[in-house]
Amino acid sequence: MPPAVPYTVDDPVNAQILAISEDKVQGFSRHPLHDIADASGVDLDTVIARIRAMLEAGTIRRVRQTLLATSLAPGALVAWKVPAERIKGAFEWMFTQDPFSGHVVTRTTDRETPGSAYKLWTTLKVPRPFDMDAHCRYLMAQTGAEAYKLLPARKLFTLGVGHVRRRTIEPGDKTDEPGQVQDTKIVELSDHEWRVLMALKREFAPAELQPDLWAPRAAEAGETVEDFCAVAESLNDRRVIGRFSTFLEHVKKHRDGKQVTRYNALFHWRVPEGMQLRAGQEVGRFHCMTHAYWREGGPEFSNVNIMGVSHGTEKERVLAHKAAIDAHLESVGIPVEYTNVFWGGRSEIKPSEISPIAYRQWCVEQGVDPEAMTA
Repeated sequence: MPPAVPYTVDDPVNAQILAISEDKVQGFSRHPLHDIADASGVDLDTVIARIRAMLEAGTIRRVRQTLLATSLAPGALVAWKVPAERIKGAFEWMFTQDPFSGHVVTRTTDRETPGSAYKLWTTLKVPRPFDMDAHCRYLMAQTGAEAYKLLPARKLFTLGVGHVRRRTIEPGDKTDEPGQVQDTKIVELSDHEWRVLMALKREFAPAELQPDLWAPRAAEAGETVEDFCAVAESLNDRRVIGRFSTFLEHVKKHRDGKQVTRYNALFHWRVPEGMQLRAGQEVGRFHCMTHAYWREGGPEFSNVNIMGVSHGTEKERVLAHKAAIDAHLESVGIPVEYTNVFWGGRSEIKPSEISPIAYRQWCVEQGVDPEAMTA
């Protein structure tokens, strides 16, 4: 009987692969698994075998080509005010019944603030011509939520989830250059491009991981491999494609009983009006940040305007990372007028659906007139 293929994050070869495969293969690549092998120094056959083993064991929760969904459908972070006795049911409904809600997370604060009443948080994408407010009103009716707050991103400053690399980051570690600014302008696609995109973005089953990764997906889309890749490269040039990634199961325990992270912190900052863009770029420098955005929180959240997410295995360590960012902002002349941390509790993550075709079909399945969900 052949020996079992190692599937844990702590295995040195797996760690070597994951340090690349989590977030280093940016954009569209014709041979992303080859790229992981080349950059990690691990041969291709071993890369495929190890990623398959980690996916089958649940160490990796999915392997897929990500999209820059903010370029494809209007979206927002949504904070929900839900009665305590209904939170569990609301969580389940949004995770299992709403394909347009991605991350579904419960959050708490260490001190009571106006925003502390918002204990359920989701990400949401609603493709045009459908309307986010109409969608949220429908979700309220299904879940018993009392209120919601849409927090669309005006700008993005960092987006990466290299949890394996981040375990060795020291508080204050940052890049020499400010974080890059990413826009949220929507790109319009043809039906042909949507067909290719839907095949491109679907996550891979273990058996699908092979050297010629895109050939079956091209056939699924009714394209030759050359034409399929040409469309994907065109979409990449239009900044629609994100990264090819192996997503770790970073909150739940793995089969070996370990967790990649224990603490998921959503940081809030309020900086003076007019400083949001610069503040976001400064926050985006820090390696501990997996996401950073300019979002206007409004009075419900003490008018915060910069938000970001960081993960860690120790709460004090996460707070030390945040303290380093706070000190840096002050040192470069950006006063922190207010700040808070929303700690993640239960968490479920799935890719948000972004296709207008899928939205219309979902409405029909829910018994809702699709036209009633337009602006």
